[in-house]
Amino acid sequence: MNEYRFFTSESVTEGHPDKICDLIADSILDSALAGDKNSRVACEVCCTTGMVMVMGEFTTEQYIDIPKVVRSVVKEIGYDRPELGFDYHNCAVLTYINEQSADIDMGVSSAAEKGESLEDTIGAGDQGMMFGYACNETEELMPLPITLAHAVTKKLTEVRKSGKLSYLRPDGKSQVTVAYLDGRPHHVDTVVVSSQHAPEVEIEQIRKDIIEFVIKKAIPSSLFDDQTKFYVNPTGRFVIGGPHGDSGLTGRKIIVDTYGGMSPHGGGSFSGKDPTKVDRSACYYARYVCKNIVAAGLAEKCQLQVAYAIGRARPVSVYVDTFGTGKVSDERLAEIINEVFDFRPYAIIEKLGLRRPLYARSTNYGHFGKKDLPWENTDKVEILKKYL
Repeated sequence: MNEYRFFTSESVTEGHPDKICDLIADSILDSALAGDKNSRVACEVCCTTGMVMVMGEFTTEQYIDIPKVVRSVVKEIGYDRPELGFDYHNCAVLTYINEQSADIDMGVSSAAEKGESLEDTIGAGDQGMMFGYACNETEELMPLPITLAHAVTKKLTEVRKSGKLSYLRPDGKSQVTVAYLDGRPHHVDTVVVSSQHAPEVEIEQIRKDIIEFVIKKAIPSSLFDDQTKFYVNPTGRFVIGGPHGDSGLTGRKIIVDTYGGMSPHGGGSFSGKDPTKVDRSACYYARYVCKNIVAAGLAEKCQLQVAYAIGRARPVSVYVDTFGTGKVSDERLAEIINEVFDFRPYAIIEKLGLRRPLYARSTNYGHFGKKDLPWENTDKVEILKKYL
């Protein structure tokens, strides 16, 4: 008898209140970096009915028209008329911005372990542990549940913006449960979709359309079986949504942003932080390392933990786990990683080219698995294959 194990991941659309805040924060960061690549930004955003608040610590030579950035983001997402309960014309934009703490700057700009090279004189912007992960379940080397969940929310946004399902509104969520057999994905057991919609549309029409034009377009039919369950707008009504229905805040969707719960998370969010904050840049680099390890065939799964102390350039620990799938021992793989990859913040920033405005395009539908982002490159594969 087959014994399945089930794993579930979720995703949210760009119109979700928390994701509105994430995208505003990353768009402000991009605006700063566009004019001053050395900008230091720690930007937090919250929103609710009729209001967006931007706060944080900025040190930059670039002028940022924050209200303009906020309204542009809100408009692009699709909150463009009053009947949605939130729109770019009328929302208030409040700003509370200070300069970065001199104590933090001292740790970042002059690392505790002084060295001759510049790489050793740029310290970590904070303490913390950062995780990276990759596996061979998908072409992107990402876990299948989160990949499918993002595919559904992307399709939900696509059919809304294209006018295919014009009655849909910006807020929405998906959840996908995958059945695993002998540790490998076998089929999709359950798909849940909740989408904000216009009040005049009947729930039967919404359910029919989303199953046909969203779920079955986003998920390959080969992954369904005759027992796959679809739940669309389970409460029957989702008219009040976005910031009108729930407040939003940066950093509340960190599991959606990473691996859908398949791998641990250190706790730090990404959005609104410049690359000297290692809870962003080192997570990106850890993903880059793990993806290259799996792409090179050194393991089927690879999870990496890197820990830093504020003001110090070199990590205090590097731990790798291949869950028994490694072609070399985990101890040996840790040695290989330390030989091939440089985890100092300056080296990470330079290798991945992180002092440029690329963050807004990372914000929605996961920070990992997108081919156009530098931490998804597999340019170390040939080097790593030599260790097989």
